[in-house]
Amino acid sequence: MQAIILAAGMGNRLGRYTRNNTKCMLEINGKTLIERALDAIEKAGIKKCIIVVGYKKENLISFIGERYGNIDVSYVSNDIYDKTNNIYSLYLAKEYLVKDDTILMESDLIFEDSVISEIVYSAGSTVAAVAKWEAWMDGTVVSLEEENKISAFIPKSCFDFEKKDSYYKTVNIYKFSKEFSEKTYVPFLGAYLAAMGNNEYYEQVLRVVASLDKCEMKAFVITGKKWYEIDDMQDKDIAETIFSNTAEERLKRISSRYGGYWRFPNLLDFCYLVNPYFPPEQMRSEMKAYFDELLAGYPSGLNVQNLLAAKMFNLDAENVLTGNGAAELIRAVSHLIRGKVGIIYPTFNEYAESLGAAELVSFCPESINYDIDQLLEWSAGCETLVLINPDNPSGNYIPKDDVKRLLVTLKAQNKRLLLDESFVDFCDTPDLSADTSGEETLLRQETLDEFPNLIVIKSLSKSYGIPGLRLGILASGDRSFIQEVRRQIPIWNINSFAEYFLQIIGKYAKDYRIACRRIAEERGRFYTELEKTGLFKVYPSAANYFLCHLRDNLNAADMARYLLENHNIFIKDLSDKKGFSNGKTGGSWIRIAVRNRADNDFLIEKLASFSKQVV
Repeated sequence: MQAIILAAGMGNRLGRYTRNNTKCMLEINGKTLIERALDAIEKAGIKKCIIVVGYKKENLISFIGERYGNIDVSYVSNDIYDKTNNIYSLYLAKEYLVKDDTILMESDLIFEDSVISEIVYSAGSTVAAVAKWEAWMDGTVVSLEEENKISAFIPKSCFDFEKKDSYYKTVNIYKFSKEFSEKTYVPFLGAYLAAMGNNEYYEQVLRVVASLDKCEMKAFVITGKKWYEIDDMQDKDIAETIFSNTAEERLKRISSRYGGYWRFPNLLDFCYLVNPYFPPEQMRSEMKAYFDELLAGYPSGLNVQNLLAAKMFNLDAENVLTGNGAAELIRAVSHLIRGKVGIIYPTFNEYAESLGAAELVSFCPESINYDIDQLLEWSAGCETLVLINPDNPSGNYIPKDDVKRLLVTLKAQNKRLLLDESFVDFCDTPDLSADTSGEETLLRQETLDEFPNLIVIKSLSKSYGIPGLRLGILASGDRSFIQEVRRQIPIWNINSFAEYFLQIIGKYAKDYRIACRRIAEERGRFYTELEKTGLFKVYPSAANYFLCHLRDNLNAADMARYLLENHNIFIKDLSDKKGFSNGKTGGSWIRIAVRNRADNDFLIEKLASFSKQVV
């Protein structure tokens, strides 16, 4: 068995990283791609490797030499690398290809070492490594028949998204038997190159070969193995996250991304707080049906968006602003609030970070479950009080009537309440016959009229399960304040997909109430299961997450690293968050989102394995 690595390309999309070196000399967390590939080849027992070089070949040859560990290394030079593609590079190595069974791979890959060993010893003399297609993948895919026989190679120009669930992406690692190379592939390779030219891809020859009745090329499906193809700087960043040198480093990198986790297959996100039961399939289908129109059409301006939001919440349009997520509205409001602003810690950091021009007054309760009497006491020391209700991350909830008592006091003192109701729809079990999701919200026109000192901000991402649309609203009875905030917001701040969601949401109001009820029901069951683990004190929550205080000497960072590294589960370590890292509320804290039952049970199962490990 031998290996052939195609490494002639220029890698222009990697910019400065390949300006003076070929792509396989790219370092990922301190180790080059070519070293990683050769290490895997050596561990598989392969002792001979041929590298097809081209761009900056002197650097690569000097770096690797003629021997790498137990591997004898030979080189084939593609001197017209800038005018050809990988079909020509492989053709130049055809004399080697027909001499022995071969592992063929491209040099811009990063993968677990065991992948090569498993392919070497896999059933079938000629196989292609493939992985179930994911949304982040690009390039050639294959379709499979019984016993993983490859029925077709499908180039990206022929990709049918309606069939995406049946596709497998080629990993660009192959095992060719000597007989296959000699009798089938190399003759077709030469003929294809002669007919089509040398600026093509060798996979196109495989596409032709796979159509032959006698072809028995099989797929080796990589399941549960890490790999990535690196074409540009974003790929490099993702690869460095997937292949972090330590569990701690990987956790840090994942945390710092703040989303985009669809790029990390099978990552189970218990950190970000999204309703798993909404939108319903019918609503998703309706939005998909208008995809072309929404993609190609400008969204309406802010006036129309405000009308839609007002309709959604039965408010006057003059009292509402629509935002590109609640974060945009928080930032806009922060420019207008001065004086002493009271913030209860621990809290959602966006408020404290945005209100930099104000004088922040910190309230750190000894108990997570603070009440209205404490709020009334704290409000005396500030001109504006920020209240997240239910609170994040504690899930603590102040009943609506109590918040109104607070508003009466603040109004008499000419003070404001900035109220975040992003999670309020989860705080009770909605009446399915009602026109609204629940009765606990203060987002009512009569309430805004009665209390012009009230500013309500609500993220729709959390409760409506649409973080990708980036939608939030702000409402206040103080219309002059609304106008001042509006001046901070561009006229086209909302995209067409978000606008269409606002347009059709009324048809799905009952589905939304059902989704909120399902969250409330699952929250109760999940709370009991979390308590049973014995790992932490779980605080009752009115939202779609739980705050958990780890018991004894258990460490939240250890738990977060273990779950991510061993089970691809991402939880939020809060131990260093202000309000937890001081006084009686010290120790280790985590926040766990409420997902659907299957996901929640999977977490419970893996927490049990963590528990066994630390005993």
